[in-house]
Amino acid sequence: MRKRLREAGRAVGRLLWPHTLRARLTAGLVVLLAVSCAAVGVAAVIELDGFLTGRLDQQLAEVGTQFPASLEHKGQTLTDHDADDRERGDTRRQAPGTFGARLVDGTVTNAAVVPTDKDDATTDLKVPLTARDRRELAAVPVNGRAHTLHLSSLGRYRVLAAAGRDNDVMITGLPLESVEAAVHRLEAVAAIVFGAALLAAGFAGALWVRWSLRPLSRVAATATQVSELPLASGEVTLPPRAPESDPRSEVGKVAGAFNRMLGHVEDALTHRHASEERLRSFAADASHELRTPVASIRGHAELALLHPDPVPPKVTRALERIAAESARMGVMVDEMLLLARLDAGRPLERRPVDLTRLVLDAIADARAAGPDHRWTLRLPEEPVTVTGDAHRLQQLLANLLANARLHTPVGTKVTVAVESGTEATSLVVHDDGPGVPAEVQPGVFERFTRADRRRAEGGGGMGGGGAGLGLSIVAAVTEAHGGSVELESSPGSTTFTVQLPPG
Repeated sequence: MRKRLREAGRAVGRLLWPHTLRARLTAGLVVLLAVSCAAVGVAAVIELDGFLTGRLDQQLAEVGTQFPASLEHKGQTLTDHDADDRERGDTRRQAPGTFGARLVDGTVTNAAVVPTDKDDATTDLKVPLTARDRRELAAVPVNGRAHTLHLSSLGRYRVLAAAGRDNDVMITGLPLESVEAAVHRLEAVAAIVFGAALLAAGFAGALWVRWSLRPLSRVAATATQVSELPLASGEVTLPPRAPESDPRSEVGKVAGAFNRMLGHVEDALTHRHASEERLRSFAADASHELRTPVASIRGHAELALLHPDPVPPKVTRALERIAAESARMGVMVDEMLLLARLDAGRPLERRPVDLTRLVLDAIADARAAGPDHRWTLRLPEEPVTVTGDAHRLQQLLANLLANARLHTPVGTKVTVAVESGTEATSLVVHDDGPGVPAEVQPGVFERFTRADRRRAEGGGGMGGGGAGLGLSIVAAVTEAHGGSVELESSPGSTTFTVQLPPG
């Protein structure tokens, strides 16, 4: 339970704690001002309380024991018919609310207070005292100093004890009500004034901090624009530089350093794009130029195999290998040329394509090429149509099925499914083979990615038998159609999911 409460407290603290620099500076300014105002207010209240209490102590010293001494005479109230004129005069000369008490041997014998209504001569001056009041009055030291007491029926009083003429103790007290009223009034005025000052300072401070951090906000806005740019490939145009302010200020230094960094980044991106363009052009040109000699080699090898004269078996075997490898090289050259064209952003055809028909044709070809695998289909009742390049989508399907056929053992079940949705059309190729090795999965769609040879020999994963460009073409064709491709693989289950925009 305590742990939950601590976690809840930390969560509330995180919510209340200001997150932006502007909010923190403003909050810090307001907190510092609040501490200063509180210090000034507390000091003023303490000083006023001490000053007024001192004045009250002076009044006590001036009044002396005249009123409590009058209680020593006969009668305990000043309204007895037998009270003499002198006693009545002593009472009327006291300030309203003056308290007097007489103690004999530590016991209160008389206690009275001057009425606040001076015209009422019949007011009873006797003060009811509780046991606690009597103990506190008896404990007042006779040392010539004033002390503060709380009387149950009268409130807080400032009292002064003095020795009487008959071995008794005379206590005179004046109410602290006027002092407390003045102090409370000062507290209220200080709270109102300081509260208004804090509100005004918070508003003005927020405007000032906002104005002072305006260059930094521009830097943040520029940085946000840069963070949203695709910097991985292609030509990139960076946004305008952040406006620089006074270079002597911290914000100005940050803006200047940020703009210089953007300049370096822009130069690096320009060089990278130029290098990519040169490499892409080289790959396209080399692939295009290699097609002719590779086809020529293959043709000469096949022609030599057709020669009617007897040829030694070793020569025949060598010619067959030359023809096979030249055919494989021709496929690789075509794939490299296709990737170079896709990287260059060559536009694809945008026509309605019957994806269901493409899947049926691809499965038929896969069954002919891999009769030892089990090929299954899961298609919707109605044909599914997408917009794109039919030839490239057919190549995408062929590469996915060839990947499943070449890198899984005999008897593996391969399932192709098409799922039509409102936001995307899904093409799923699943097999129950050994799966793609975990260390290969992060770069499975990169070019020339191949797994360990031992896995290839075992019939699982992304093994040999290919150039490592098949899945790269799948990713490139999918991206060119505005879609995405994902891989989920574990031992016994491998799924490639291609998401294409609906037709």
